[in-house]
Amino acid sequence: MDLIPSFSVDHTRIIPGIFTSRVDTLGDQMVTTYDVRVTKPNTEPAVDVAAMHSLEHIIATFLRNDPDWKDNIIYWGPMGCLTGFYLILKGNREPKEIYDLILSAFKSVENSADVPGASPVNCGNYLMHNLEMAKWYARRFADYLTENAGNAEIFEYPRSQRLVTEDGRQFFDS
Repeated sequence: MDLIPSFSVDHTRIIPGIFTSRVDTLGDQMVTTYDVRVTKPNTEPAVDVAAMHSLEHIIATFLRNDPDWKDNIIYWGPMGCLTGFYLILKGNREPKEIYDLILSAFKSVENSADVPGASPVNCGNYLMHNLEMAKWYARRFADYLTENAGNAEIFEYPRSQRLVTEDGRQFFDS
């Protein structure tokens, strides 16, 4: 069985940043999945679950209401490992081209007085939110993006090298 592309990323070397995870064509539309990595995998703790849920609600609302981007947003949601988010956009842009959007989205969390859609009618787990921790993570990531704007590493995945044997078995180098 082939590994999916996101498992070919060297998670021991990835740092927080904005990366192209995959590019797909759906019908006549190109769509790009971005990895918005908030913490360093396997080094820093995962994002608090309730804070991650709040960030999902706040940033999804921000993105889907941004006048310049809302028609290009397909999806915003957390990674299962709780180290970041996936953003799926129509088209194919370099990660640097969405830097301002991501930075603005995370900065917008600071001004949130509440978590949009955090009610039993709108959310499947409306009690699992933590706005103050969400603000802390958002501020931390926005500061990091600002400090590292000129660092190309926050836009380029570190890839694992795969050794493929003659019989088709695949191994990652260490």
